[in-house]
Amino acid sequence: MGDRPGKLMEQMRGAIRMKQYSPRTEKAYAQWVRRFVRFHGMRHPREMGAGEIRAFLTHLAEVGRVSASTQNQALCALLFLYREVLGVKPGWVDGVARAKRPVRLPVVLGRGEVNGVLSAMHGMPRLVATLLYGSGLRLLESVQLRVKDLDFERLEVCVRSGKGNKDRLTVLPAGIVEALRGHLARERERHRAERASGRGRVKLPKALDRKLPGAGVEWAWQWVFPARRTYVERETGREFRHHYHETAVQRAVRSAAIRAEIPKRVTCHAFRHSFATHLLEDGYDIRTVQELLGHKSVKTTMIYTHVLNRGGLGVRSPADGLRAARRLGGRGGRAG
Repeated sequence: MGDRPGKLMEQMRGAIRMKQYSPRTEKAYAQWVRRFVRFHGMRHPREMGAGEIRAFLTHLAEVGRVSASTQNQALCALLFLYREVLGVKPGWVDGVARAKRPVRLPVVLGRGEVNGVLSAMHGMPRLVATLLYGSGLRLLESVQLRVKDLDFERLEVCVRSGKGNKDRLTVLPAGIVEALRGHLARERERHRAERASGRGRVKLPKALDRKLPGAGVEWAWQWVFPARRTYVERETGREFRHHYHETAVQRAVRSAAIRAEIPKRVTCHAFRHSFATHLLEDGYDIRTVQELLGHKSVKTTMIYTHVLNRGGLGVRSPADGLRAARRLGGRGGRAG
């Protein structure tokens, strides 16, 4: 094991790719290792241990004021470094405590609020947001859909390599089929023109570029929501088209929520929360909702049983039976 920081990072990336973690995980883990090394004056991690990890995590919490989930991500990156790259046996590494994540109820929109936000959107962001709500997709899952993942006959969406690197099927809302078909017809014409000029290539997952060298220009592998600009890969000099960037959808959702005057913190993930809650309100069983969302455990899905549209904890307030409360509601009430 060399002592050069660059050598360490190369080995870190190699170990992450060997485990087939996502590119986002690779980027996040590498960032946390660099921050850890810089925090301790560029000392090599092999010279440090549990005390230095605790000091770094404490600094993140007290000075950086990061959330528990962010702090735990930093810890996961450092544990991966010590176990998988430096070969440190479990022991003192396992003694580093994880931050406890507070239990937060998800923000759920009412059906009228969902309709208000979607009505204030247009174009590709509106299609993406409709799938977030209508199919319960995560934002990255939606923008990374490929043409072959949509089944208009069966009204299904196939999510490939979702969270936990798992595939799953979910519902394709019938109400969006016509708009999606029109969108894809326009994109296919653009793609045909690009192929005629020797372009129109997208990146394929993992090693499929080598196994299926021509698939990158096939229509089935194209992004459902492509970016408008292309980029050139440094290593090969080939031109690729990326998928629509998730930040564009996030900005469009925030802007639409403001225009619709929704007094909640409306994010893209709120559509997924609303999808699950509204399905439970409609009588679907929680196991079905769990499968559609792709949750590993039903305990994760159980959070939505606490936010069903039945009042706090699904009970009727005793104040609703008071005559005084009914009179207050009729008169509008007076401060005092």
